[in-house]
Amino acid sequence: MAEEAKWYVVHTYSGYENAVAAAVLKAAENRKMQDLIQEINLPVEMVTEHTDAGEKTYERKVFPGYVLVKMIMTDESWHLVRNVRGVTGFVGTAGKAIPLTEQEIYDLGVERHEVLLGYDVGDTVKVTDGPLEGFLGVVEALEPEKDRVRVIVSMFGRETPVELELDQVDPVKES
Repeated sequence: MAEEAKWYVVHTYSGYENAVAAAVLKAAENRKMQDLIQEINLPVEMVTEHTDAGEKTYERKVFPGYVLVKMIMTDESWHLVRNVRGVTGFVGTAGKAIPLTEQEIYDLGVERHEVLLGYDVGDTVKVTDGPLEGFLGVVEALEPEKDRVRVIVSMFGRETPVELELDQVDPVKES
């Protein structure tokens, strides 16, 4: 079992997403295939609606009619998912399921890779990547959910704010 689990998109009848998710997990458990079918995700967002009766907040499916399944693709796992009631097939070409790319997984927010920061607002950091590599600056703002940090860098005698990714800067050790 050297292959790594990947995220696949399963098309379902509209309104059957929760039932399909539960049925796939149950079938995997019954057949002792939890090592092949590892996780299921139904992306939802919180929506606030303003009506005459006031505000109403509820969860809405981001992709109605689709379920995301993290699995190791084998003939057995493909058949297990494909034969669940309410599933119409995998998203892909010519009957072949295509896994999501790393960027798609990140954009969908399916998996979050926690970034441990060694710096905070007000700390001095060194830019380690990009056109400003080697510059020192002070952290002005952090947005970990967007993987962004705003650093004030001194260029040509002027303070300039620069937007960078979190992993493009390292803390400067005070000595």
